[in-house]
Amino acid sequence: MGSDDDILHHAIEVASTASRLAAERFAEGAAATQKEDGTEVTRADVEVEKLLGSLIRSRFPDDAIMGEEQGESEGHSGRRWVLDPINGTSLFVRRIPTFNMLLAVEDSRGCVASVVSYPVTRELYFAGRGKGSWHQIAGSKPRRIAVSDTRERRAAMVSTLNCATWSEELVLALHRELFLLPMLKGTQGVAEGMTDACVVAGHPMDYSDVAGMPLLVGEAGGRVTDLRGEDVRTGSTVLASNGHLHEALLELVRDLDIDRDERFAASELNQGRLPDTGEHR
Repeated sequence: MGSDDDILHHAIEVASTASRLAAERFAEGAAATQKEDGTEVTRADVEVEKLLGSLIRSRFPDDAIMGEEQGESEGHSGRRWVLDPINGTSLFVRRIPTFNMLLAVEDSRGCVASVVSYPVTRELYFAGRGKGSWHQIAGSKPRRIAVSDTRERRAAMVSTLNCATWSEELVLALHRELFLLPMLKGTQGVAEGMTDACVVAGHPMDYSDVAGMPLLVGEAGGRVTDLRGEDVRTGSTVLASNGHLHEALLELVRDLDIDRDERFAASELNQGRLPDTGEHR
């Protein structure tokens, strides 16, 4: 079956190997086509996901695999690998090197391992259940990371994603109270204390976008929910924080209308004016 240590070790190896292929395809350049939901996909998304699947099955052939591009294959071990081979395909297509790869492993007790890889910069963020959260740059030893100790909501540093599709009410509520920043490594930035929190709203997210978030941030000492305070894996928004600020931030957003006119968002996305910029899709 494999111990938690075995699973985390293999998850890191799988992500590292597949990330090299993703980096090669990024260097070559790739054209995108549109999926039925209006988001972009490239041949590289599919190719990298196939490689991830083959590497997982080579060690754990009885595990289920859920991939963003190829759907879910059944397993018999009670364990499932959740994959997003190129998270931020619009970044990938536009030759912006901040796209990443998401991998999470789940069993009957929840998330066992979470890995986020940045193929171009060769960085890994990873966490194992009960083993802490870690950051590693290629060629260096992993270092354990932890959330910030900020406890005052006023002027807390909060990164944002998809705010072009937010309601004016949500933008103003946060802007009046917090120091808002463009996306800085999203939930990974929260996990390593770069920012105090991260807010994601707007375009719906796939399960693969959020499956590993609670473990990675939680093992660093933080907390992740949706903007209503519910399980992030069942919602369409994200609030990741250092934990100290979580309830105070929920107070700001819990009862607000979150999304801008849905027709505007769909139109802009489908015409390529709102790029899918990571943390989802």
